[in-house]
Amino acid sequence: MNSKNWLDKVKWDANGLVPVIVQQELSNDVLMFAWMNREALLKTLELERAVYFSRSRNKLWFKGEVSGHLQYVREVRLDCDQDVVLLKIEQISNIACHTGRHSCFFWKFKGSLDRGNWVSVDPVLKDPENIYL
Repeated sequence: MNSKNWLDKVKWDANGLVPVIVQQELSNDVLMFAWMNREALLKTLELERAVYFSRSRNKLWFKGEVSGHLQYVREVRLDCDQDVVLLKIEQISNIACHTGRHSCFFWKFKGSLDRGNWVSVDPVLKDPENIYL
């Protein structure tokens, strides 16, 4: 029996990817959304650190490799349809977003349907110019 049959449970898309929601373990804050291929999921479980697949660079992306904002994986879940992965992580430095914010979900819709707008509601914790030198 193949020891990696559990990987076949995941419903990978036509490009061999699965969406990943990243949630901070203790606060349950949703920090970011990313993609994984089989190799990224395997590396994530092997290293107990978040490893994603960068579609723009077409390669594995070891979260925090450049920024230092590592994500230590505490739990991995698969949704009921088996087509979305949830990572519960410990976020190092409390910054998950490349903009220097805690979460990538910092735009909030405010106003009415005809006069609404997206407003940034979370502060920049560290200037991105000082993160990616």
